Amino acid sequence: MKVALGQFAVSREWPENVNTCIDLMTQAKHGAADLLVLPEGVLARDIADPDIVLKAAQPLDGPFVTQLLAASRGSNLTVVLCIHVPAPNQRVFNVLIALRNGEIIAQYRKLHLYDAFSVKESTNVSPGNEIPPLLDIAGLKVGLMTCYDVRFPELARRLVLDGAQLLVLPSAWLRGPLKEAHWEVLVTARALENTCYIAAAGECGPRNIGNSMVVDPLGVAVARAAEGPALILADIDPARIAYARSVLPVLENRRFEAPRLSRD
Repeated sequence: MKVALGQFAVSREWPENVNTCIDLMTQAKHGAADLLVLPEGVLARDIADPDIVLKAAQPLDGPFVTQLLAASRGSNLTVVLCIHVPAPNQRVFNVLIALRNGEIIAQYRKLHLYDAFSVKESTNVSPGNEIPPLLDIAGLKVGLMTCYDVRFPELARRLVLDGAQLLVLPSAWLRGPLKEAHWEVLVTARALENTCYIAAAGECGPRNIGNSMVVDPLGVAVARAAEGPALILADIDPARIAYARSVLPVLENRRFEAPRLSRD
């Protein structure tokens, strides 16, 4: 499988962002990618307006997703991204969606909301309550996570035990003291401890770090971007997964059962 990571600075205006997403889809197709991972919150962003997620939210049949679906028709490229979708009680869900050939083939409402480092995502966002599904892409099983989820190893382990060979992680990772180090350590750890690939796409711009990266099952960063807009490509090699799991059989050696989602 070939994966592409598209990194850009999200505008306040959704029409600009949908055009950027479509342009990255075109570039990914030209690069013969099977999968394109875009950042979290690509519908709209404004660092001066924390309520932008409420004002800009659209349903999955709204104009933003409708235009992306139209652009995806006739292609086997799978596109993964996150947008805010209206929820009950004047709130929103942070929803990861996967698109392919004019259809939404999977969706996942973010489980772990970013209530940390003086930010409170739960002010406007309601959490999901379901383990994300696995996708079949180019013969591999792909698990879905969103940004802050990477700080919770239970989700990554559960997805890998369910069969995931690649984890995708759309993100909008905030700048701040040690935050870039946290990003690299956590993305690498989730790949290494589960002997799987992880493709982590970050939003860039004045608020977030970018630094999209693909890490292999032995913790090697095989592709990475810097702090500006970029499209990077990497090969996901099943033989590398098999080799990692033969020399580092942590999944076989584990002593704990598969993590379960708490309903409390």
